[in-house]
Amino acid sequence: MTKTWITSALMAVPMLISSEVNATSAQLSQAQINQGIVASETQKIISEAGRTPLSIERMYASPALTGTSPRGLKLSPDGKRVTYLAGRQDNQHFYDLWQMDVGSGKQSILLDADKLTIGELSDEEKARRERQRIYGQGIMEYFWSEDSQAILIPASGALYYYSLSDNKVTLLPTGEGFVTDARLSPKGSYVSFVRDQNLYVLSLKDMKVTAMTTDGGGAIKNAMAEFVAQEEMDRMTGYWWSPDESAIAYTRIDESGVELVTRNEIYADGIKLTEQRYPYAGKSNVKIALGVIKLTDKNVSWVELGKEQDIYLPRVKWLPGSKRLSYQWQSRDQQRLDLRVVDIDRMQTSETLVEERSDAWVNLNNDLHFLKKQESFIWASERDGFNHLYLINLGGEVKRQLTSGDWVVDGVEFVDEKAGWLYFTGRKDTAVEKHLYRVSLSGGDIEKISQRRGMHSVVFAENEAVYLDYYSALVQPPQVSLHGNKGQHLAWVEQNKLDSEHPLYPYLGLWQVPEFGRVKAEDGQALQYRLFKPLNFSKDKQYPVVVRVYGGPHAQLVVNSWSEHDYFTQYLLQQGFMVFQLDNRGSAHRGTRFEHVIYKQLGEAEVNDQKAGVDYLRTLPYVDSDNIALYGHSYGGYMALMGLFKASDYFKAAISGAPVTDWALYDTHYTERYLGHPEDNAKGYEASSVLPYVKDYQSGLLMYHGMADDNVLFENSTKVYKALQDEGKLFQMIDYPGSKHSMRGEKVRTHLYRSLANFLQRELK
Repeated sequence: MTKTWITSALMAVPMLISSEVNATSAQLSQAQINQGIVASETQKIISEAGRTPLSIERMYASPALTGTSPRGLKLSPDGKRVTYLAGRQDNQHFYDLWQMDVGSGKQSILLDADKLTIGELSDEEKARRERQRIYGQGIMEYFWSEDSQAILIPASGALYYYSLSDNKVTLLPTGEGFVTDARLSPKGSYVSFVRDQNLYVLSLKDMKVTAMTTDGGGAIKNAMAEFVAQEEMDRMTGYWWSPDESAIAYTRIDESGVELVTRNEIYADGIKLTEQRYPYAGKSNVKIALGVIKLTDKNVSWVELGKEQDIYLPRVKWLPGSKRLSYQWQSRDQQRLDLRVVDIDRMQTSETLVEERSDAWVNLNNDLHFLKKQESFIWASERDGFNHLYLINLGGEVKRQLTSGDWVVDGVEFVDEKAGWLYFTGRKDTAVEKHLYRVSLSGGDIEKISQRRGMHSVVFAENEAVYLDYYSALVQPPQVSLHGNKGQHLAWVEQNKLDSEHPLYPYLGLWQVPEFGRVKAEDGQALQYRLFKPLNFSKDKQYPVVVRVYGGPHAQLVVNSWSEHDYFTQYLLQQGFMVFQLDNRGSAHRGTRFEHVIYKQLGEAEVNDQKAGVDYLRTLPYVDSDNIALYGHSYGGYMALMGLFKASDYFKAAISGAPVTDWALYDTHYTERYLGHPEDNAKGYEASSVLPYVKDYQSGLLMYHGMADDNVLFENSTKVYKALQDEGKLFQMIDYPGSKHSMRGEKVRTHLYRSLANFLQRELK
């Protein structure tokens, strides 16, 4: 299921500007100040900033309100350069490659995308980018060579090799066809890529291209990640270089058993019939094999995966030394996850180092790290109810638990074996912020490294405890800074300062900050919320409320973080609406007890928790309890339908974007993780579907969907349209020709949000 909850919309309407936005100041409440959500210097900036009302047309226009927000952050292997992708002033979605010299702090463009040929993408690459949530043009990916002297850049199915020593860009000879999933080998001697469902290697010494596999085509795909691996497992590749470049591990998938769906992608000027192998819940998955191919003779050795063939391979990773390969074996019901290791000279025998088991499901992560100086590895596990880090030897024995407590680790960021430190991000201090910490590999107290309140995402250099901090908070768009091993600030890469030159500054004086709080779920667990009060709030008035929801697993809305999704929230606040968000049980970063409540039935505990949030709102004298709407996209769209259909006494109206409505229409890996196999839980699937509750709908529904959505298929919405029509129920729908699940594009989003604003104005006011 997509991890985004961007929205889209209905019919173009006149701009709605409330007279209330002509305020002379935007006041922060004492509760917000007491919570420390907004720093004193930011409070001062808000009080002095411009007070121009935010229009929907301005939200996603260029220059971006976020300001300069680099993506693709990396440190060169030698640690001398910071590199990143930055959008252009006149087109925030067209990216060039930039650099900062670490020694001098000087920043400059490293490679102008105009030096490359930027053309159309293949259908395979378009789908891959949709899975990656990558949107834009120009340079979208790049890879450093180990010696820091060259960069590989894929662009429009071709590969470019940029030599820094002579500032030369070379188009590599990859042969006929569209190239995808390209990368440099570990030592920089080769470039590997996938073309026409086969794996190729290009030698940079003589520019010779070698086909490592030749049987790809049709239902057979070599070195490629299957749909559910990309969409649900966060595995975007199907091959892995050995550290010494002598071999490549790769998957061979056979999709012949997966149901072939002829899907209509509806565009403004016609209908495109697309055949897609879509693994519906309860139906067949791909057959997967894991092999190791040697570069010298192209000899392939296959790993014996066991008698059980209906499985998943979510992770593959080489051990130091290139003689052993690890892979994570996951049962189809996802209640079993094994870490197995195989010696590449004895491929028929695998050793199981770790076994994870759950009565519900085992979550995947990317936190396996093999140490080089000792026969041990770092492993993340939820075995005690919260995601924590363990040091385990290569015999599978736990040497020590490195983190513990009623909080979760987000991920391993860097292991400094020389100094004996493990750096990780987590929620030790609060679940609504992410911070960087470190702990000794020998165990002991945890040291907090990041200090500013908000969200810290970090990128470390390969061999040094120096990192880039991608930081944001509610009233601070992303900033990027360089830091030392103890968190000391070394340099700004992008300060993105909120001064009078910043694109947000004219609007910032009307920006509203939420209050955070908690309510109790029916089982006593704490549910965290944030409440945005409208501009010029008065406790003597009553305000309609928009409850913005996602509600699904592996997501969190109640955070102290900058988000472009909050632009529409700010617009609504300026129109006199309140906005409320609550993370119900089943959502992320609260431990397994909080998550597993939804197992075997979706849309029950989640809706009950949103009702608990409304019960709290009803206690507030300034809330208009008769005018509360629910609004969400993807899983949030599902929640909007379930809330309106099952709890119409709580929600007067709902906006449902690109919803899953019948879980039999969604994919195996996601759906069966939470509902089990349809044959084993038929009642759970029926109770989790929207369709049985259509008869209970009264009024106040708006649905929208992208008509070329290849993730949550358009059929999910059309089934509800038909059911509502058969029941004689009145509702509104807007469908977007050519749009995918993420509803990209400035024009689409502008139309969407204007339509949503018009709908909310009519329904709640």
